[in-house]
Amino acid sequence: MEVGIVAQRGNSRATALAAEIRATLGAAGVDCRLDEATASTVDAPAAGADVDSFAECDLVVSIGGDGTFLFAARGAGGTPILGVNLGEVGFLNAVRPDEAIEAVREEVESLREGRQEVREAPRLTASFEEWESVPAVNEIVVTGPRRGHGGGATFEVEIDGSHYTSGHADGILIATPTGSSAYNLSESGPLVHPSINGLIINEMCGTEAMPPLVVAGDCEVTISVADADHVVVVSDGRRPHELDVPCEITVSRAEPPVRLAGPVADFFEALGKLS
Repeated sequence: MEVGIVAQRGNSRATALAAEIRATLGAAGVDCRLDEATASTVDAPAAGADVDSFAECDLVVSIGGDGTFLFAARGAGGTPILGVNLGEVGFLNAVRPDEAIEAVREEVESLREGRQEVREAPRLTASFEEWESVPAVNEIVVTGPRRGHGGGATFEVEIDGSHYTSGHADGILIATPTGSSAYNLSESGPLVHPSINGLIINEMCGTEAMPPLVVAGDCEVTISVADADHVVVVSDGRRPHELDVPCEITVSRAEPPVRLAGPVADFFEALGKLS
């Protein structure tokens, strides 16, 4: 059995906890794989690996906030992830630091005994011709060359082939329920409970824009642009990719979904940390 460990960069508490989890698992005969940054901070360079290899692990432990979880999820594929929350908003991280060692032990035992239970959260991907984005847990954003006055582009949005909206906007944001409390919320989008199987379509600073819309989770959203120099597609705030215009970008569910291990985060308790 092998467990991947990712600690929040620049956080000494996360580093110390990663070292303690690694030592505990090692004593129990469990191999550990650390991402390169975590390995360097716990003085275990031989255990360092590219996070994209974590899909080969049996379990991934993310120590930090939602950003650290998203980083771990990009490489975890379908491997279950247990999130340890170091005091941030923590929608994806349900384990407190003082419970982390016991929670990891319990998860390892449940794996060994074949009784592990996991929950799934959707991912999204954007595609155009032969190009496809990295999967997103929170949102896919399509913008013009720049935001603000004189920027943006004219977008046409279709949902399962039916016209929804068209007009000038800074961009179009497609969010999962997980991402409803992230970038979407800052763009005046709705909060959506994680139990809802839906997608949020949100025009960003649109001229005569339609209100944000929640549709079924398996809908396919098509975004067409014809009047800008280029558009930028961003997955979970990282890896921006420029596409020449005209283009027609398709956003839809990606496989595999994120698989969440361990206790369930209290959505309403986490909301209290937003204020």
